[in-house]
This record gives sequence, C-alpha cells and structure tokens, in this order.
Amino acid sequence: MTMWVFGYGSLLWYPGFEYEERVIAQLDGWHRSFCMSSIHHRGTVETPGLVLALDASEGAHCQGLALSVREGYEAETLEYLRARELVSSAYLETALPVDLADGRRVEAVTFVIDPHHVQYCGALDLERQAHIIAGAVGGRGPNTEYLHNTASHLREWGIEDADLDWLSERVRALTAAPAPDMGVSR
Repeated sequence: MTMWVFGYGSLLWYPGFEYEERVIAQLDGWHRSFCMSSIHHRGTVETPGLVLALDASEGAHCQGLALSVREGYEAETLEYLRARELVSSAYLETALPVDLADGRRVEAVTFVIDPHHVQYCGALDLERQAHIIAGAVGGRGPNTEYLHNTASHLREWGIEDADLDWLSERVRALTAAPAPDMGVSR
C-alpha cells in the first residue's frame, strides 16, 4: 500500500524525502494557520516565531499537496519526518483521509497541532501574526522566508489562501527598508 504525506506548509517547497507523485489535495475539518509558536526552526525561546499548523475547525478545509512516498523509503521517510516535525511535540502525527484533485481518496500521514500544547497560539489575529513573523529568526532561518516560500508555492499550484497572501504582503510592508541611495542623479 502506498504511503502518502499531506503537506500544507514547508513540505510544499521542501519535502526532504523521495516521492513518486505530488498531487493537489484537500483535507476537511482542518485549516492552515500560523497557530504554533516556533522556538526552534523559525524563532528562539527568547523571540519565538510562528509556523503553520493544521488547526481543527468544523466545516473548514485545507488545500495542500499529497506526496506519495517512493516505494521502499517508507520507514526512512517516517523517521525523517518525525525528527523534523516532532522536535517539540507540539504537532501530533496522525493519518487522515485526503481527497486528491484527480478524484482519489487516500489516507495520508499528517501533522496537526496539539491545541493543549504550550506552543499553541490559535487566538492571534493576522496583524499580530505579521509583526511576530517580521521579527523572528530561528535555526532554519528567518520566519519571513518560511511565510513567503509557503505563500508563493501555494500560488504556483493555484491554491488560494487569502490569509497567507495578506500576511505575505503585510510582512513585506513591515520589513521594507528604504531603497539605498545609489548616487544616481535624476
């Protein structure tokens, strides 16, 4: 049986494992949200950033990518994903049904937020999220890079996410520096 992984954040642009297929997919009952405080990858304990997680919500849905793991790489892939995603145990590993754009329904390994974990911060409004993301840097780089990469890859796949688009624009405005004077006269 083929192992599938559902990607909704950095797995869109950096899966880090061997896959055979990458298909647009929808997961019902969950929404993509910057609801997890990041103290490792995109922030620090002193200046936490935010990363995406799937937050349960009745009637919600999240579009992302389902990736089928290359045959023979299942155990290696799970080991890699667990080391990457479960670093602070704020995510819960689960298998959930996702609907693929081509009509198939598969069960996919999915990492969702534990709403009882100390890093859960689902009540932040978008403006507060933008300010946090604009100023945080962690072990894997700036929080802004994570946001912009995810938003741009969603657009490349034709997946709409109004909140991420707004956040990406707002963070660009918050982090914009005046153009340097190049000594060119007009």
